[in-house]
Amino acid sequence: MPHDIVVGVDGSAAGLAAAHWAAQEAQRWGTGLGVVHAWRRHARPAPYVPMDGNERDWAEQLLQGAVRGVRAAHPGLRITDRLVCDATVTALPAGSADADLLVLGSLGLTVVGGFVTGSVSPRVVGRSTRPVVLVRAGRGAADEHLPATDGVAPEEIPRTPYRQVVLGLRTDRPCDELIGFAFDAARRRDTGLRVVHAFRTPFSPASAPAASLVSAAPEGPAPVPRPRAQAPADEERTLTAVLRPWREKHPTGPVTETVTEGRATVALVRATRNAGLLVVGRRTTGHRAGARTGPVTHAVLHRAGCPVAVVPHD
Repeated sequence: MPHDIVVGVDGSAAGLAAAHWAAQEAQRWGTGLGVVHAWRRHARPAPYVPMDGNERDWAEQLLQGAVRGVRAAHPGLRITDRLVCDATVTALPAGSADADLLVLGSLGLTVVGGFVTGSVSPRVVGRSTRPVVLVRAGRGAADEHLPATDGVAPEEIPRTPYRQVVLGLRTDRPCDELIGFAFDAARRRDTGLRVVHAFRTPFSPASAPAASLVSAAPEGPAPVPRPRAQAPADEERTLTAVLRPWREKHPTGPVTETVTEGRATVALVRATRNAGLLVVGRRTTGHRAGARTGPVTHAVLHRAGCPVAVVPHD
């Protein structure tokens, strides 16, 4: 039996956009929706709390306001709410430990180079054991669909085809959880999946000065570089082999493979210009302290215009 989808709300426009996105996703998954708001007690009441109220009452009003809005827009959806007195980076991962998905709001890159909520969103992503989706403020139901053709009424826009799902994939470390999430997301939307793999041709020792070769030579036999012209074809064959069992498992969904040489961040951001969802991975083992999301995932969280799903894996 599927578990509920959980969304964290904080009273911001991004949080409300995330709540409505999560409600639509819950309907696609056939689950309920859990709405969570975390609040903290302070020695002095926060300036936004009315003089005749207290912080808990204010937090309760914020939570119930979000729930009422989601219920009005998604009648029939089973919705539960939970008010938690704890830090957001602790409350949301704990509150979604048994969920299928955690959804958060974000405004993306700001003038100071971070999320509008400071470091909260990346830290929650880094701590969560469940897939996390970050949604921009201003995202609506129509944004998930391709532009409506002339003569289609606004209320009919949700009936237009969904935008494609994009998966960023490394072929040297393919992961079932990541690939499966992307294929399922495309299937639920009855849309295509575009798999993007970016690679960089290894540095060829033959083109380096002799002095640098001596100082930088690793122990053991030196790797034999492949011809530069051969690299794209090799990468395409590897990607096709990785995806073959998934294509057989999902034979009806159109899958497009894109292999490009260059920076993964640039390739993914470019691919999401007309996408409805970007799916990327986050390794839960072997990372350095403070690099919990990885450089590529961290970058696309800031730069991608569509919602971004981060799937943890070993």
